[in-house]
Amino acid sequence: MSETSRSLNFIEHIIEEDLTKGFPNNKLRFRFPPEPNGYLHIGHASSICLNFGLGIKYQAPVNLRFDDTNPAKEEQEYVDAIKRDVEWLGFEWDTECYASDYFQQLYDWAIILIKKGKAYVDSQSSEDIAIQKGTPTEPGKESPHRNRSVEENLLLFEGMKNGEFKEGEHVLRAKIDMASSNMLMRDPLMYRILHRAHHRTNTDWCIYPMYDWTHGESDYIEQVSHSFCTMEFAMHRELYDWFLDQVVEDGRVRPKQREFARRNFSHTVVSKRKLLQLVEKGIVTGWNDPRMPTISGLRRRGYTPESIKAFANTIGIAKRDNVVDVSLLEFHVREHLNKIAPRVMAVLNPLKVVITNYPEGEEEWLEAENNPEDEGAGFRKVPFSKELYIEQEDFKEEANRKFFRLKLGGEVRLKNGYIIKAESCTKDSDGNIIEVQCTYDPKSKSGSGTEESLRKVKGTLHWVSVKHAVEAEVRLYDRLFTDETPDSHKEKDFMDFINPDSLNVITAYLEPSLADAKVGEKFQFQRMGYFNVDKDSSVDKLIFNRTVGLRDTWAKLQDKK
Repeated sequence: MSETSRSLNFIEHIIEEDLTKGFPNNKLRFRFPPEPNGYLHIGHASSICLNFGLGIKYQAPVNLRFDDTNPAKEEQEYVDAIKRDVEWLGFEWDTECYASDYFQQLYDWAIILIKKGKAYVDSQSSEDIAIQKGTPTEPGKESPHRNRSVEENLLLFEGMKNGEFKEGEHVLRAKIDMASSNMLMRDPLMYRILHRAHHRTNTDWCIYPMYDWTHGESDYIEQVSHSFCTMEFAMHRELYDWFLDQVVEDGRVRPKQREFARRNFSHTVVSKRKLLQLVEKGIVTGWNDPRMPTISGLRRRGYTPESIKAFANTIGIAKRDNVVDVSLLEFHVREHLNKIAPRVMAVLNPLKVVITNYPEGEEEWLEAENNPEDEGAGFRKVPFSKELYIEQEDFKEEANRKFFRLKLGGEVRLKNGYIIKAESCTKDSDGNIIEVQCTYDPKSKSGSGTEESLRKVKGTLHWVSVKHAVEAEVRLYDRLFTDETPDSHKEKDFMDFINPDSLNVITAYLEPSLADAKVGEKFQFQRMGYFNVDKDSSVDKLIFNRTVGLRDTWAKLQDKK
């Protein structure tokens, strides 16, 4: 390997150690195993980058396996969304697999366990089973059905499979150790009855395998060498290995489960159950709402695959859970968009400026650089005329010396244009400024080379010509929650921390070069932030989402509070 051992994360150290001990490189195989019961979120992105990144690093195949064992919560919509997300991030899987592909094999193995006296049908209620599990300090009690005969267990299990019993009437449990210090080893459930249609197998099955029984055996069937999961499954590793002990054969790869820390993120939740609540209660418009931490939501908001992968690489892999500040994710999208997004001018809160000494009815087209970070981005033309829009916040009647924008008697440069001076302003009946009258220096045009054009003024403003402006809807998104850890409060519901200002819809005015902007295209609105064209746009109406501001204004606001 070209890397030094110090540069490897602990997951890579595990793989390197196995290779050093003689594990064949060509037997390495990884997997990303989502359950299709919701859309993937930013936490899943880290797992995707880990597993597919290992595949790239070791030139090993990576399976995309759907752990679809619960038809009550799983849908084809989620399968399709997961595949789109992985592809959008730029990864390719070797084999598309489903736990449901293995239902017959899992059933056959369960029969073998019953015949060996290592599994039995329990006819108690779920409440009674839970009580008999015991506590971490007290052993469990054996089920009264634990010593049923093999023949009776086989007959009952077949009846479960054939739909002869109601949901909850029977379960199949592994017979392990009711006194184990690991409560997961106290005769865990292997199968339950569910009379639900499965998104792939329809009504072929009336029993469905539990996660612990399915996961390791699926890894084994696929010959996955290293099975990585989050730290809450660390206690499950003993059970994972026990189930493998029952089926492994000589000469075949035995999967190894290892765990890494789940990443939690500030000002959001990453529980699919809670994200579903946001969708079902109408707090957001759907799983791909740009305020959601889902990959599809981030994509719609304007995030790029490169920024998400850079973020995942920065936070790395850890052994302890921690909260990652979402500002770090925003930093990475700013970094990438700064390099690729064209700079354009758009006014979000318009104030009309009239240049009184500019010739009536005249217009000219000024040259503007598309992106100074990209030499190949070229230039475009923007129209200039007598009447312009600037931002309301860029003008004050009176201001101190630290206000470098436009004020009465003061000068600013218009980006790519001329130096103007505010002479007077007009107010409505409520005292609000509705127009500013200015004069311009016709010899101060940017790039003209004249002495006047080289004159320094401290402020530069973006602007849009009124008669050429393109009207658009702009959706200003902010954090969905006001609290850093909204789901960590025992006495409050996470919904109590919904940010009422997470979405503000306004009408903005854009330079005409944006008239033909296509869905998904990304731009820097100069001085305002990064925006992209939303999928709700039509030929008659442009809609932009704010991806992120130019600076982390949220952090500054919280510091002030």
